[in-house]
Amino acid sequence: MTSIRDMLGESLGIGERFHIEPRELDIDRSEGYLVASHPYDASPMDIAVVEGCDRLATPPEKQLPGEPITIEIVGKIVDGMVAGRVVDAE
Repeated sequence: MTSIRDMLGESLGIGERFHIEPRELDIDRSEGYLVASHPYDASPMDIAVVEGCDRLATPPEKQLPGEPITIEIVGKIVDGMVAGRVVDAE
């Protein structure tokens, strides 16, 4: 039997890696984070890249990265978005 939790996890891609281009900064938090559209059309949430931003050449509170980044979706929600962490900044 498939649960609602399983279906939501699949639509959000929890544990999966994606190559994304962040579209905006949210600097209301002290460390700032990047926001990107979720690559899955079925996802009800955008992505908030909140972990591993220190691995980027330019900190997210300064400006958007000039290149796409690889992130992994983690199992938590931040400001109504699914959280991600940077795994590759190249």
